[in-house]
Amino acid sequence: MGVTAVLMLPLLLLGISGLLFIYQEVSRLWSKSVVQNKVVVITDAISGLGKECARVFHTGGARLVLCGKNWERLQSLYDALISVADPSKTFTPKLVLLDLSDISCVQDVAKEVLDCYGCVDILINNASMKVKGPAHKISLELDKKIMDANYFGPIILTKALLPNMISRRTGQIVLVNNIQGKLGIPFRTAYAASKHAALGFFDCLRAEVEEYDVVVSTVSPTFIRSYHVDPGQGNWEASIWKFFFRKLTYGAHPVDVAEEVMRTVRRKKQEVFLANPIPKAAVYVRTLFPELFFAVVACGVKEKLSVPEEG
Repeated sequence: MGVTAVLMLPLLLLGISGLLFIYQEVSRLWSKSVVQNKVVVITDAISGLGKECARVFHTGGARLVLCGKNWERLQSLYDALISVADPSKTFTPKLVLLDLSDISCVQDVAKEVLDCYGCVDILINNASMKVKGPAHKISLELDKKIMDANYFGPIILTKALLPNMISRRTGQIVLVNNIQGKLGIPFRTAYAASKHAALGFFDCLRAEVEEYDVVVSTVSPTFIRSYHVDPGQGNWEASIWKFFFRKLTYGAHPVDVAEEVMRTVRRKKQEVFLANPIPKAAVYVRTLFPELFFAVVACGVKEKLSVPEEG
């Protein structure tokens, strides 16, 4: 009996691996069919996440409208997509210059976006601007610029494209947000405020447009790290705050987030929180035990201020 069980274990593991592989392949093919021929608008397509979203949706046969504030980088992305694409299964992407921090031009650019194909099926609000520093040292002008890029810009674009979705009674709006839309981290006051505001807006919008069959989704990862940055080695166990901050800082890879955005579109998820257990636990602690959370964060700030920074 014992020998039989030992022999069966590898076969069982092999069977489970095979089923997982089949599931992943079916999911991948299903994702492609869901976005095929759909008009997908991606803001800040020249960022790491934007490029990966463009790659995933382009491979799936979507009709892309790629927005970014640098024409040369948009053109480079265009060339990269075209060079590996099958012309018989993909559409040539459209390129649109868009700087969401310049809110005076967003309305006009929205019309240009609609003129590309006459409609929008999926809007991926990906653009974001970050700033780090003590609140009293961040100028009000910079606070406003962060709010323009992370809040006012996306909602102006959304409001401009939303009537088209409502009139057609179909569409999906995806907000790529951040964990700081759920909880505030020291020295990121303006950024956290803008992310809280954006999340609040799209949470409200979700209920408003449900009757028109328009889906509103929010994807909130921790920080989206660059392609080649990994958590450094060190004695992080010496400090709970350092351990938490390390887990928070070195967040999700752009490839992983892009694939999650695709799954969110396919499954029409309303909210996704993409993080490892440490930041997830922090969100629950912030909700259930706020005084404990505030105390831990305050200790982390005191520790940071007491240690002189190199350079």
